[in-house]
Amino acid sequence: DRAHARAPSLLGKPPEPLPTRAFGLEFPNPVGLAAGLDKDGAHIDALFALGFGFVEIGTVTPRPQPGNPAPRLFRLRGSKAVVNRMGFNNAGVDALVRNVGRARRDGPGLLGINIGKNKDTPNRIAEGDYMYGLSRVYEFADYVTVNISSPNTAGLRELQEEQQLRRLVGTLREEQERLGAKHGRRVPMLVKVSPDLSERDIEACARVLGELAVDGV
Repeated sequence: DRAHARAPSLLGKPPEPLPTRAFGLEFPNPVGLAAGLDKDGAHIDALFALGFGFVEIGTVTPRPQPGNPAPRLFRLRGSKAVVNRMGFNNAGVDALVRNVGRARRDGPGLLGINIGKNKDTPNRIAEGDYMYGLSRVYEFADYVTVNISSPNTAGLRELQEEQQLRRLVGTLREEQERLGAKHGRRVPMLVKVSPDLSERDIEACARVLGELAVDGV
């Protein structure tokens, strides 16, 4: 129909290149799409067609999970805001990997993949979920984000405590180097932390992540 015929022009011209270098990567522009919209990587090509310099898919967990019980998305009309407590609802890492494998990825934008742990995995063995996620997505990602910041998975933010953080990220850094040697390509690993940490926790995170030489935060 006429509306469909006009649709491509609504996007306008592609953005002018604005190369931005970070984490050892060259982004075609610094405007990207954060994780959370396309949790399963089902719309990668459509999202890149909007001109993003990067698209981050996920958060993905090793096994499928439904997320938190509904209702879990609320509009605050007076504040013109939305509250979301989805809880890592996703179809699991195998589904995400299949979707990424089917994507054409014609443009120059970079693909980030955001990994998390399943809700029913205790924190004491959480590194197993993150290790599995990292190993499954490594070859498909331009960078990987380790998500320990979501307030919507009970206990997840406890992984930001200094000793737990050191153990988790230290294990993942070793796996990152092993996978880099295996695939002949080093994929940067970022750690996503909460935006509301105390000054003391920020200092502890900075100390741990600096000592472990993660690629970005």
